[in-house]
Amino acid sequence: MRNRSNSGVRLDYYQRLLNKTILKYQNPVTGLLPASEENSHAWVRDNVYAVLSVWALALAYRKTADLDEDRAKAYELEQSVVKLMRGLLRCMMSQVEKLERFKHTQHVNDSLHAKYCSKTGKTVVGDQAWGHLQIDATSLYILSLAQMTASGLQIIFTLDEVSFVQNLIFYIETAYRTPDYGIWERGDKTNHGLPELNSSSIGMAKAALEAINELDLFGARGGPLSVVHVLPDEAQQCQAILLSMLPRESNSKEIDAALLTVISFPAFAVDDGEKVEETRDSIVTKLEGKYGFCRFLRDGYKTAREDPNRLHYEPWELQVFERIECQWPMFFALFVLDGLFNGREEQVKKYSEKLDSVMIKTDEGIHLLPELYAVHKEMVEQEYKTPNSQKREAIGRLPHRWGQSLYIISKLVQEGFLSPGELDPLNRRLVSEPKPDIVVQVVILAEDEFIQSKLWEHGIKVQTMEEVRPLQVFPASVLTQIYSLLGRNKKMGLTGRPKNEIGLLATSKLYTYRDQILAFIPQTADEHQFYLPKDTLLKLDMFANDVGFLSSYWGSLGRPLLIFPVSTNLNYLDVGHNPPGALIGTIKKLQSGYIAGTRVHLGNLADFVTTSCITKLSFLRDPSHSEEVKHFVGDIFNRIPDTRPRLLSSSRIKTRPRSHSKSSVHGIVRRSRSIQVDPAQAKERVPSPPYREQSGGVPIPTTSAHGRSHDVEFPIQRPHSPNLHLKGSLHPLHYSHQSPCSSSSPQLFHFFHQGTKQESIINVDELVEQLNNTEVLHEQADIIHYLYLHKGPDWEITIDGKKCYIKELLVELYEKAGHWKHWGLVRHTAGLLKKRVEELALAATDLLVRQKQLSVGLPPDRERVIMRPLPPDELAKIIFDACGEDLSTASLTQELLIYLAMFIRTEPKLFNEMLRLRVGLIIQVMASELARTLKCTGDEASEHLMNLSPFEMKTLLHHILSGKEFVISTGYIHTCVPGPAGDLRGVGVSRWTTDSETDEHTNVEDECRLSVSTKKVGEEATEFARLSRKPHAKMQKSIHHIDPNDLEKDDEGVESDRQGQWLRRRRLDGALNRVPVGFYPRVWKVLKMCHGLVIEGQHLPHSLTREMTPGEFKFALHVEMVLNRIPQPEYRQLMVEALMVLTLLTENDNSKLSFSTLIYVDKIVQTANAIYLKDQKIPSDVMEHSKGAAGISLHFYDTAPSGRFGTMSYLCRALATILPIPVDKDANVDCAVS
Repeated sequence: MRNRSNSGVRLDYYQRLLNKTILKYQNPVTGLLPASEENSHAWVRDNVYAVLSVWALALAYRKTADLDEDRAKAYELEQSVVKLMRGLLRCMMSQVEKLERFKHTQHVNDSLHAKYCSKTGKTVVGDQAWGHLQIDATSLYILSLAQMTASGLQIIFTLDEVSFVQNLIFYIETAYRTPDYGIWERGDKTNHGLPELNSSSIGMAKAALEAINELDLFGARGGPLSVVHVLPDEAQQCQAILLSMLPRESNSKEIDAALLTVISFPAFAVDDGEKVEETRDSIVTKLEGKYGFCRFLRDGYKTAREDPNRLHYEPWELQVFERIECQWPMFFALFVLDGLFNGREEQVKKYSEKLDSVMIKTDEGIHLLPELYAVHKEMVEQEYKTPNSQKREAIGRLPHRWGQSLYIISKLVQEGFLSPGELDPLNRRLVSEPKPDIVVQVVILAEDEFIQSKLWEHGIKVQTMEEVRPLQVFPASVLTQIYSLLGRNKKMGLTGRPKNEIGLLATSKLYTYRDQILAFIPQTADEHQFYLPKDTLLKLDMFANDVGFLSSYWGSLGRPLLIFPVSTNLNYLDVGHNPPGALIGTIKKLQSGYIAGTRVHLGNLADFVTTSCITKLSFLRDPSHSEEVKHFVGDIFNRIPDTRPRLLSSSRIKTRPRSHSKSSVHGIVRRSRSIQVDPAQAKERVPSPPYREQSGGVPIPTTSAHGRSHDVEFPIQRPHSPNLHLKGSLHPLHYSHQSPCSSSSPQLFHFFHQGTKQESIINVDELVEQLNNTEVLHEQADIIHYLYLHKGPDWEITIDGKKCYIKELLVELYEKAGHWKHWGLVRHTAGLLKKRVEELALAATDLLVRQKQLSVGLPPDRERVIMRPLPPDELAKIIFDACGEDLSTASLTQELLIYLAMFIRTEPKLFNEMLRLRVGLIIQVMASELARTLKCTGDEASEHLMNLSPFEMKTLLHHILSGKEFVISTGYIHTCVPGPAGDLRGVGVSRWTTDSETDEHTNVEDECRLSVSTKKVGEEATEFARLSRKPHAKMQKSIHHIDPNDLEKDDEGVESDRQGQWLRRRRLDGALNRVPVGFYPRVWKVLKMCHGLVIEGQHLPHSLTREMTPGEFKFALHVEMVLNRIPQPEYRQLMVEALMVLTLLTENDNSKLSFSTLIYVDKIVQTANAIYLKDQKIPSDVMEHSKGAAGISLHFYDTAPSGRFGTMSYLCRALATILPIPVDKDANVDCAVS
């Protein structure tokens, strides 16, 4: 008989250890492990972690087998693993109905159970009797299933089980937006049953999705139908949210030791090395102890001060758990594994010694790892005074199988029986390795030969949709339909993937089905739903963003492929049907090989087949699909693409005399808007000839000197459009040399100011007759709006002898306004049609899961707060309800949510120190900025804002968020109106000119456009420098001459340009809810030293510090909620400055100060204002006239924060007079504070 080698003897020891601590408890029927001999409950998470050590030992035996006996032991251990994993699978499959419901609801009551009976596999508690929604547990199971299958184990036996696992993927892919109870089953740490968004759950789900993608669950014996699929955009979303949250675990837990399982073994979910180090350091700094790691700060589980008679904690008692939290030794084993996987020998040595010191050795020589170590109740007071000074006792389960398993795995790797790679056959540990530069492949496709020929005139050669055959190109919605078949199983009642939108990463692949190769157009290029793609500039900007996104987040084999269609709808062409310069310029950049700093390769679709990522749609071959499903698949590929009706196509353009029959509902669209601008910011503007002002505040040209109109023959090589209902030629300005949007006749001016009273006696038949006769776009809009409100969308009407419904007229008006870029009407008709942007729910989710609350509607009455992800229809309903009758603002709100989501994905730093994004206030600020910049009235500014193109709207929003100074320039787009004697040389030309050029174009109809651009940096810096050097005496001298109504008016010279600068900045920061860095933890320290803070009647009690830690997100939200009760943004910002003064006090007092009373923050601000007015010696009449929000002087609002005479200085002096702070004989505060 051959002697055993040393390695064999050592493995036999670990097998004996495994048998005595884990395997001897495995149920022979179900394969599950009970919590203890007394408790038959089997937790999914604990079972998976426990069986990992069995799998690891099997791998070690297989690797170092000396005898056949060793191979037999390896097989026995492998079968134990298969038995347990299949037991868990059977338990979950028994709840397939809940899984199916959860895919659509994400409701806690529809989640799979977290624990089952180890004897029967049945559930042990009710749906609401436990925090079952634990996405990390299900994700851990999927991750372990993938790793074990990749190592050679076969756990899945049938295609029905494959379908179930595929649906488990759908279960976890929404982890980035699904609050759950987390790894500790508690949710919010008060244990009141409140689920939270947990980083550990998101990270585990992300790792599971990446690991199991394209994996054959039958292993080497499998075929196409046993492969599971994951859409890459879901994993990317999890990654983005995870990186935005780390090192924080959740709203109530600023750090959690469980994050170690996410940044290291077993998940390896974070590819950002710096974020990994930051999270690891935070865990060590805040949670490490002598006996293990605390789970999280103020964790009361099994401490001496916990009340064993109740599960939940009262908020005020959480502070009593601080410094006496139980310490879990299993995290020492995790840190050993982390060191082994990352080659950190010192870390391995340090935590191995700590781990050995806390092990408990039995009489048989077996090393057991206890569940946790707690401070004895008699030593609690000493531990409070000196943390980690008292001896702790081991309590809880012995052994703790989860920790025992990690201990065995760490020993197997440490002693060389396994390498890290053998525990990670899918190479998850390499996720943070540098990746090669991504080259984005771009294909430009023309929808037909007409577009192709127009691009060829500019030297750009592209293919049409027909020329790329046999490759087929479809919109992203088709891919959504295809993937809805994935995981469908009629026998089990599984309906497949929910029809959620398909992301950019998924549409950037090629797909094969039988002998066909399929390509897909990105969702952002779909113009069928919302109006954003109608703006060419915005669409090109979004295209550039898509290229950058693919460069940053592409992780699949092969290169990404991005298709950019140029369609036959005329939004891509100007009046002469020529491609716009922006499109040509973008394609030229693509031809150069770079765009926005990203490498691109422009070519034909067929050229990229060999270099692109290709996915097989193998699940479409499933013979279990019914005949109905097979026909459905056939319909998708054989369907002729829908062509959008070209409502505005025509072979002829005419200008006609303007109708004198004016609508009696003129201006009703404008009056439906509710945007209000501070009257102090709105100034009347005097129109300058030769332009006069239209009702919307946009300058329009007066009648030309010729005084007559012309018919223009305009040959356009386009097919005729279907029959239209509304009259009017192609261009809405071509009725005469007078704009259709211009002011109405004097009798209508009287009605304009009478409002709804006059509307109540309007004759509907006369309105219909006027609609039949008018060709003016805005008149048509006013009439249709009135009929829609009073008769409804399904009211039948006769136009030119043809019967139609109001909603049909609305659609036609929407298309017409969109074609001619009348964005105010586009937004309004989109609101009437209740159009919802496709990515609305995704955009809101992107903001919410990055810990930004949302509010829509104008405060205080109509503001609605959105605190969690919502389904698209429910979210749209909230927006429309909040905006009331102002349907234009409802559309604009959706639009801004899309832009905010784009910015937070690409420039997250714009949102630093902003917890709530108040879209209503942002709209108000945008209008006020236009009023200030254009020096116009509030109504005019509102109209200008609504008429900004989507691209300019996005640009303006970016300037508002970034704080950059900007300028608004007015230009005119010249369109085809003939010159004298029918001269057509200018026909078809559309170009941009500035105000100074307009006099040269008297024969050209002009359409006003506003352009937003950044103010010159040098000029802005000069102004700031001069402002800081302004002498106090000069300021005091000039302050008497400041008229508050002209505070922000530009006068001659640089001096006046500075006036109103700080008032404006405070308004902007207040509206954006922006606070200084580290503001909330510093307010926590202020609250700890006093009995509470009172802000405008709202109380922040001292007890919050007993419930929450300084870095806790819940505390920040609580402070933010109080500040948001202040309606005036500039006054809110002064409150923030006053709180900052208080924080300076706490940071410089060396913990000597303590106040036994409430601190009234608004009193500090009011006192500072009084001291300022006294110092400035402002006359009483000027003082009374210059009062701003909350009675604070406008001059004080407009004072810089820093400097001897800054607001912070006055706030410090006010603080010294209110609070008992040591001062010198001249009442000066210590300089450390001031």
